[in-house]
Parts: sequence; C-alpha cells; structure tokens
Amino acid sequence: MSGGIVRVQRLLSGVGAVSWTLVDDDGMIGPAERFLAHLTAIERSPNTVRAYAHDLRDFFDFLAARGLVWDQIRLEDIGRFVAWLRLPLPARSGLVGVLPSVEATLRASTVNRKLSALSSFYEFHGRHGVELADLLTRWRPGGRSGGSWKPFLAHLGSRDERRRTVSLKTEGRIPRALPDDEVTALLGACETLRDRLLLTLLRSGGLRIGEALGLRHEDLDARRSEVAVVARENANGARAKTWGRQVPVPASLIRLYSDYLHDEYGALDSDYVFVTLGEPRGGRPMDYPIVDRVVRRLRARTGVSFTPHELRHTYATDLLRRGVPVEVVQKLLGHAATSTTVDTYNHLAVEDARRALVAAGVLEEVAS
Repeated sequence: MSGGIVRVQRLLSGVGAVSWTLVDDDGMIGPAERFLAHLTAIERSPNTVRAYAHDLRDFFDFLAARGLVWDQIRLEDIGRFVAWLRLPLPARSGLVGVLPSVEATLRASTVNRKLSALSSFYEFHGRHGVELADLLTRWRPGGRSGGSWKPFLAHLGSRDERRRTVSLKTEGRIPRALPDDEVTALLGACETLRDRLLLTLLRSGGLRIGEALGLRHEDLDARRSEVAVVARENANGARAKTWGRQVPVPASLIRLYSDYLHDEYGALDSDYVFVTLGEPRGGRPMDYPIVDRVVRRLRARTGVSFTPHELRHTYATDLLRRGVPVEVVQKLLGHAATSTTVDTYNHLAVEDARRALVAAGVLEEVAS
C-alpha cells in the first residue's frame, strides 16, 4: 500500500530523455516505477509512458483508499476498481453518496483504456512471478468468432490472442469528418501562413499532429510534391507514431510552404518546418501547447468545434468516399494493418448510404 497521495512525476535523464513515474509521500512506487522504466527502456513514446502513469495512478489511489496491496488483490477487487472509476471524484472517498440517476464520470472506453494499462502492468510483473497477471487476461482463439465451433484446419489460420477478463461494453464512436465549408472557414481564419500550412497539411496529407510538428525541411520534396514522415526524436516532444512513409500532397500545399518560408520564416535558423514566429524567441520548434492555443483561437473566431485529428479523419473519409482502395488509404495514414483502417472507417453516414442507393437505382434522387 502506498503512503499518501499518489502523483505522476516527470523524469529527465542526463541525455535529455523524458520519462514518467509514480511517487507518494514515501518516494517512488517501486512496482509502477519498474514497469514504466521498462516502457522507457524499450523506447515507447514519452506520451505513452505518461498516459500509462496516469492510468496506474488511479489504480494505486484506489489501493490506498481500500488498504489493499497490489500483488495480493483478487479479481473481484478489479471489479470494485471499475465501479470506483465510474464514480464522481468527490464520491470516491466514500464520504459522499451518489444517486442512481447520476451519470458515470468516465466513459466506458476510458475505463477500458485504464484496464488495458493495468493488464500490461500485471503481465509485466507476471513474468516475475505475480500470479494476478493470469487473472486479468485469458487466452482465446484468434479471430472475431467467440463460439466454440472451429472449422477444419482453423488452427492454421489464426493465433491465440490474450484478452482481458474485465472490460466494459462500449459503443463505437464514428470519426467526425469536417464539411468543406468548415474547413474553408478555418483556413480563412488563420492568422499566419504557418497555421494555414499546418491545417492544410493535416487535411491534404492526413498526417497526425505529432508527425507534422516533427517535420524537417528535408522531409518536403517540392519537385515530387511529397512529404516524408520520419520516426525520430524531436526537441518539441513530437513523435511519429509508426514507421516512416511517403505521402503525396497537392502542389498547392508546396506553394503555400514556399510562401510561408518567404513571408514569415525568413532568416530564422531551424531545421523544423513549424516554428515559433517573431522576436525574441522565434525559431523554436512549435509544440503541442502552441497548437492547442491556435486551435482555441480558431474555434473562437469561426464557431467551428474541431480537433487537429479530425482533419486527418476528414482526409481519410474523403479518400474512401472517392473510391480510393482501403489498402492505399492504410499506407497513406500509416496504419499498421488494413484492419485498423477498416475498423476505424467502417461507418457510412446517411448521405453516403443514400448516394449509393441512388447510384444503384434503388432510390430516386431527392431534390435539394
């Protein structure tokens, strides 16, 4: 059991590498520190390590509140942890009652993410003799079918998969694609060419925001109208989530990049494409907090509620609506497998379904 309030602590090594750990009044929490240090050692993203640390903090807070020891709990304690996570923060102490009509604080998907972190934590310690690791996960036949019947030679086509024994049922969340008029409004409201270039790159190239912030000038090939996504360490903490790839982009984006270099970048000395502008600290790599401020300003100026990732979704949805093969979209987005692309974009909006039915002659086109 930990002593006092559990906190997430940022760590910085002598070579500048960032990591995270858990501490309480007695110092570092050993089992969490060993797991998080392992994630850092195998070069998981600092943002990933930080997310694991925050998820484990909730668990160790729960253990402290219940007087439980991390390696001596039972499966039913995990169920109680789930119920505890769903309580409003003031009610977690047990001193405040909660009416049945009060909605859960955390979404089911958020709870499942925390359970996934917990499973990874115990699986790590399970390799060192902690038996609870096998209580949190179980082996099931690979594939989507949960039934007991298996076709002949099925064992040759799938592998057993480790599944969590505890999880909440979630509703699939359809990625939101921004309509053209909202994208136009956002681009028109940008105060700098830098911001306009960033949003255009997300919409026209489908990059993740971390990939865009990590771009160097050498990654843009003006002659071929291509952008190279390269996995590397960046001074601003941005990271490419997957391996590198080449993304074709419109020639108009390259022209916008040239205008940005001529009109705003000027004599700034930096390898990074997206940097802070103006004196006295111009030229520093643009980071996530700066992007957040840009997004909030654009929301206020246009009334469009959006996130940078929704511009990536807009790019992918547009490609699929235009009939681009899913394998090509997968490569452009940098998804590890086609199944990820299919699972993410398996939705059809009502207008998409109507358009397909009209094209098939099942419905007549409705006059606007």
